Amino acid sequence: MKVNILKGFADVCPPEITLWHHIEETAKRHFFLYGYEEIRLPIVESTELFYRGIGEGTDIVEKEMYTFADKAGRSLTLRPEGTASAVRCYIENQLYNRPSPQKYYYHGPMFRYERPQRGRQRQFYQIGCEAFGVAHPALDAEMIAMINRILLELGLDNLQIEINSIGCSKCRPNYKSNLIAFFGDRLSSLCSDCNRRYVTNPLRIMDCKVPKCIENTKGAPLIRDYLCSDCSEHYRALKGILEHYPINFIENPKLVRGLDYYTRTIFEITTENLGAQKAVAAGGRYDGLVEQFGGPQTAAVGFAMGMERLVELLKNQSNNTPPKARIFVATLGAEAERASFGISEELRSAGIQVSLNYGHSSLKNQLRKADRLNATHVLIIGEEEVSSGMYNWKDLSNGQQGQSRLQDFINLVR
Repeated sequence: MKVNILKGFADVCPPEITLWHHIEETAKRHFFLYGYEEIRLPIVESTELFYRGIGEGTDIVEKEMYTFADKAGRSLTLRPEGTASAVRCYIENQLYNRPSPQKYYYHGPMFRYERPQRGRQRQFYQIGCEAFGVAHPALDAEMIAMINRILLELGLDNLQIEINSIGCSKCRPNYKSNLIAFFGDRLSSLCSDCNRRYVTNPLRIMDCKVPKCIENTKGAPLIRDYLCSDCSEHYRALKGILEHYPINFIENPKLVRGLDYYTRTIFEITTENLGAQKAVAAGGRYDGLVEQFGGPQTAAVGFAMGMERLVELLKNQSNNTPPKARIFVATLGAEAERASFGISEELRSAGIQVSLNYGHSSLKNQLRKADRLNATHVLIIGEEEVSSGMYNWKDLSNGQQGQSRLQDFINLVR
């Protein structure tokens, strides 16, 4: 019986996996430059973690979580996002005792039961960072600058950095009250989700993508007009620091986040090249979440970027990954075949990927095989080459050929 993959799940196979590696390696290199260390988090957590962290009134908790009971009757959930797990890890392992700021990154699969769409599956992958222990907006700006560097090095263009402040527990309640008053006589014109959000989280109405809801947000009160003095100063300082980097950004006063834990700074990096789902990376500050989970009062800021969306963007680029040497070793005769094993190990020791023929076939067939394997060079070994130490090679990208000693060949392909 044939068994197919589940709807909303996807295999990642060569050659596409090369793009995944390229994104991950680029991100990790920049995380190192900015002082972030890796943490590895479990895929399954207690359901309560996400109810308390994300918020019971959010779309994720109400409609999208994969929740089940284990054999002991405990309610478990496949993680729908990474921040709640990172905060639990931070508290449980007492990472707050390390020097501030404590900076961590993670990557791996997340799970949400929603309609599969371009750049988003029910199992999707994220790379995220969380930085704890500093309330100053310089940390927010540094994180935005780091994301910008990563995306620029990946060669992505037509990106827009959007920022906003959604205030804090002192000023946001007043804003919510005014939103409720504004949308009170417009409920019949809003979608069913926004009618639910009106009761649980009215800020989310401002983020709805349904055209009739977008139309009904015109003239709605904006959070920037309700910020307390501390939040206003934090936001003003953030903009000034971003200009010093310098980072080009726009202020989007309607920008909100779908999770309850955010405070003050929020940001998104968006593109017009992915259809309705525009966000490539998003995040913000969540200064109260560590304390809410039973830890010490700790300021924090974080972000996540979606791997599938980045891969989709890179696929549209003609030169989306840096070239890497991939050598095919072709052999002529038994003696050359035996010599190829040691030569291949020397190439691998130099950090070069090598493929062998694995058996007897004509040179023509071996060259055809090298082409199918997308080799960049062919190293040809015969009895004469074994005795002289001079090897024939061919660059498959431009047709150039030559003869050189092995070390010279290694220097060439590097």
